[in-house]
Amino acid sequence: MTYGRRGFLAAAISAGLALTVGMAGAVAARRTAPHRQITPSKTQVRSRSAPLKTARTALIPFHTAPFPYHGMMPGTETPFLNVDENGRKGHRTGSGRVYWEDQTYNDNRVLLHIPKGFDIRRPAMMLVFFHGHGATLERDVIDRQKVPAQVSASNANVVLVAPQLAVDARDSSAGKFWEPGAFGRFIGEAGQQLARLHGDRKSLRTFASMPIVIVAYSGGYVAAAAAIARGGLRKRVRGVVLLDSLYGDMDKFAKWIEADPSAFFVSVYLNSTRNQNARFEDLLTAHDVDVSPQINTRLASGGVAVVPGGSVRHRDLVTHAWVDYPIIDLLSRLPEYRRQCRLMHVHPERRVSRRTAPRPLPP
Repeated sequence: MTYGRRGFLAAAISAGLALTVGMAGAVAARRTAPHRQITPSKTQVRSRSAPLKTARTALIPFHTAPFPYHGMMPGTETPFLNVDENGRKGHRTGSGRVYWEDQTYNDNRVLLHIPKGFDIRRPAMMLVFFHGHGATLERDVIDRQKVPAQVSASNANVVLVAPQLAVDARDSSAGKFWEPGAFGRFIGEAGQQLARLHGDRKSLRTFASMPIVIVAYSGGYVAAAAAIARGGLRKRVRGVVLLDSLYGDMDKFAKWIEADPSAFFVSVYLNSTRNQNARFEDLLTAHDVDVSPQINTRLASGGVAVVPGGSVRHRDLVTHAWVDYPIIDLLSRLPEYRRQCRLMHVHPERRVSRRTAPRPLPP
């Protein structure tokens, strides 16, 4: 029987089996496979525009946004909108709570951010951010978690794309991203909208081809797993970062890790996901996948890291983890994508030892 390393490991995780190293036998390819670093030269640059003099941020409706969603629950014949009360449609979650479409699943806006100093002529990357439970783009992603400000302050030639998922709800549903190819179509629309926001029509080729890093916080893991499992982008996704977010879908993340040894995977945990991360790490290690307890200083070289997030609250992790402003730290580990102009830099080895408020970010 030819099972293949990828399917063998994913099946083991799906079944919750802690298999031995000996049974992995012929499926130890990841350790010996040559690493292929992120290749900035693959970005297709046609524009000659100068670096942006001001940041550009917008909330834009997308046709391909995860919501509204009128399809089925994955793997079932059950409609996602499984509640009808006098014509008002809603979704009953696994916990039994009902959220209504017109309140929770009807926001198709996407946060786009191009930082000051972004240079379309240099290697560039797209960061896709999936928020967690109880969040809105304005109140949480922009104001509380300061994700656009962190991208601006990182000195990375990176643009931000952050879709609204379930609005201010305890629900991790991925909506349209559950459908085959939907995440790829979303990224295609993001490229078009970013080119418009940038203001140079020749920049479209760059936005349409730049590599992608997915960062998921908390309940955003469902959208992240759907994106890499069914999104249709293959090896364009060069990295996945889970911020206290490995609550499930371990088989999907395992398949993705096995499919491309050159990509990087980082899972940061607090008490919320400590047990899940320990189980995931044990299963990867048992199948000869090297797992580091530290984040690689050069993420572009690939690798898998499972690391503690520090002594912080789950709610504060996006701004105050192993360092203040961890997204800045993560992007600093991709020097291949630095902008020429230098803004603000947080030293990657500066550790956070107590629950203090992070330093102010520049506007």
